[in-house]
Amino acid sequence: MEKLKPKLFSVMKTYTKEQFIKDVIAGIIVAIIALPLSIALALASGVTPEKGIYTAITAGFVISFLGGSRVQIAGPTAAFATIVAGIVAENGMDGLIIATILAGIILIAMGLLRLGNLIKYIPYTITTGFTSGIAVTILVGQIKDFLGLTIVTEEPLIETMDKLKAVFDFIHTINWEAVIVGVVCLAILIVWPMFFKKIPPSLIAVLVGIAMVKGLHMNVNTIGDLYEISNKLPSLSVPQLSFDNVRNVLPDAFTIAILAAIESLLSCVVADGMVNSRHRSNMELVAQGAGNITSALFGGIPATGAIARTAANVKNGGRTPIAGMVHSVTLLLILVVLMPYAALIPMPTIAAILFMVAYNMCEWRKFVHLCKTAPKSDIIVLVTTFVLTVVFDLVVAIEVGILLAAILFMKRMSDVTEVEGWKYIDEDDDPDSLSLREVPKHTHVYEISGPMFFAAADKILNISLDEKDTCLILRMRSVNAIDATAMHSLEELQAKCEKKKITLILSHVNEQPLHVMQKAGFDQKVGEENICVHIDDALKRAEVLQANR
Repeated sequence: MEKLKPKLFSVMKTYTKEQFIKDVIAGIIVAIIALPLSIALALASGVTPEKGIYTAITAGFVISFLGGSRVQIAGPTAAFATIVAGIVAENGMDGLIIATILAGIILIAMGLLRLGNLIKYIPYTITTGFTSGIAVTILVGQIKDFLGLTIVTEEPLIETMDKLKAVFDFIHTINWEAVIVGVVCLAILIVWPMFFKKIPPSLIAVLVGIAMVKGLHMNVNTIGDLYEISNKLPSLSVPQLSFDNVRNVLPDAFTIAILAAIESLLSCVVADGMVNSRHRSNMELVAQGAGNITSALFGGIPATGAIARTAANVKNGGRTPIAGMVHSVTLLLILVVLMPYAALIPMPTIAAILFMVAYNMCEWRKFVHLCKTAPKSDIIVLVTTFVLTVVFDLVVAIEVGILLAAILFMKRMSDVTEVEGWKYIDEDDDPDSLSLREVPKHTHVYEISGPMFFAAADKILNISLDEKDTCLILRMRSVNAIDATAMHSLEELQAKCEKKKITLILSHVNEQPLHVMQKAGFDQKVGEENICVHIDDALKRAEVLQANR
């Protein structure tokens, strides 16, 4: 059973001075990257700029200290922006604090009950659908500031479709000076990383935006024009608790908890691959819960693991939770010293940064790929989750998406399951028994039994590969059905094999799985010669490849 022990306590046993220096450098660089992002995400969430930094400081430190990952960087993320904005508009800051604390309690309970592995029961199509939907809602929400529109309404605009309608209604108020600033900053965010890898493009965009507005005396709104900037240290704030308040925000609390669990554990999986480590999922959930409670009590917003900042940490040499803690301390110093200057940042610059955040998280290539290649039932779940996220909200999208996935899964299982009489056959008498065959040297054979669907797809990735191996044979005679999540796992396995120069061979692929593979172009990746009718053909193919190696 997985230990409930923070990674920090494990890595400190072999910690060195050299690694400390690398962690400090990585932490400082990540803090510089996180600064404009934290401000932008706070504004997208409908709260004041410093609350994004409060979140990165408090939740970032606690999650690094208690977390189950070596390199996870936590803070405010785009996934929460629309949820937070809705909660603040309907229930105020007290409602947000209560929802975040409840979400933290739910996350801690999930970790203590060892539910970390249950996140795999959220299908890949649902996570892709709501991630793409959130990206669209963020993009639509920033059009107003990017174009410098003056939108006047009786009630605050919460729903994405209402914001989009308002853009068309007030398009005549466009401020071309704001558009110029926005376009220049967006161009910097796109072009800068092509030539300069070390300096964050968002920092350059902020500096150029400020220089343009102040230097050329442009009539463009800045953060200081719309919000009161504070460089005060985060202080403890306890909300007014009541039964009605808790009841009103409880559905939002569950959404925050589920989303935080999914995003943080996905980030951990990505990080594991980058540093060749293994995270502790249950400990990570406990840390996420503690981090969110701390963030809420000190004036922050919901937090989770941030994949982009985690990747930046790894690329700059961070290998222990010390880097995440340094990132938080650095942001604390920046808050005190530089926060007043945040008032100078133009709103179109913030919009441009969030446009890039939305583009990077939308995963449109994966979305299009799934629409082209996945079974129809998976496409229905994907598109429904996406549309509901954009038109309504994430709570409705996740609820309907999971329900729809469950119904379609049951239908798929009933379509492929057959009930027939059987008789006992001794293993040695089975003509298809692997024990009667000689497996070539440096070849592994795995047999998959039963349908491959989202809850079982990760088992494929548990197959161990050795550098000395020549071939990996997957025997699929008992696999009657495969879905998009399992197909995605097969593609990841193929990529791992290709990286280690191991040939993947498939044996006895049934009609439905073969159709899904052909639709996805997977048969071309593997090579049609490596999709064999029978196990004997697969073993002969492996023998030929071994001889030619």
